[in-house]
Amino acid sequence: MFNGWTDRRAVAPIAAELAGTFLFFFVGIGAVASLDRLGGLASLASGGIDPAAGLIVVALAHGIVLAVLVSALGAISGGHFNPAVTFGVWLAGKLDWHRALAYVVAQLIGAILAAWAVRAVIPATLSPSLGLPALGADITPVAGIVVETVLTVILLIAVFGTAIDPRAPKIGGIAIGFAVGADIFMGGPLTGAAMNPARWFGPAAVTGMWNDWFVWIIGPLLGAAIVALAYRYLFAEEASLLRTPADPTA
Repeated sequence: MFNGWTDRRAVAPIAAELAGTFLFFFVGIGAVASLDRLGGLASLASGGIDPAAGLIVVALAHGIVLAVLVSALGAISGGHFNPAVTFGVWLAGKLDWHRALAYVVAQLIGAILAAWAVRAVIPATLSPSLGLPALGADITPVAGIVVETVLTVILLIAVFGTAIDPRAPKIGGIAIGFAVGADIFMGGPLTGAAMNPARWFGPAAVTGMWNDWFVWIIGPLLGAAIVALAYRYLFAEEASLLRTPADPTA
């Protein structure tokens, strides 16, 4: 099927990014859509689900499955599953733009496939938004960008600080999953706490809902840039940018 080991090594990381992103979002988007199917995040008085309980479900679903997938596929592709992470690793200077572009394309395809798969299981009548991140009441787009930026900074600190820094404990994807879960606890009601342009893009492409689209692109990319540049120019003497997930071939 492939012309030698070199081709397999080139294709395998991209395939892992596509598959990992699909699985991550199938569970993450599916968790939100399942809550919609059960009655939504409405108040108990209206017969819906307790909003706090729903938030816990969504945070745990995203955090746990991401921890599993990063731990399982990190050695193959670096376990990015997020264009913001790929952008940060590229900006740190340890991922060439060809590989970075291939990763982002694979992630976006995986996101769309996951959204379509969830839609096939849970129809639009039961979950119209399909888990699409959205701004909360009275949250302006500027405030949304700030929230997404800060939350992504936390996520990228977990990525660089626990998977790249040679002093970091060997804990796989646990810290990264915890970072995502904690971010959702705080930012879920405000912006959906995507921290990931692909997490927004998949449901948006399937539902056709593009409201405030720039929030989930600018915020995550800005947060990733802050951390990547800090590690490249401030912490470079202490951190090794050759370790997973910076370069899975290192």
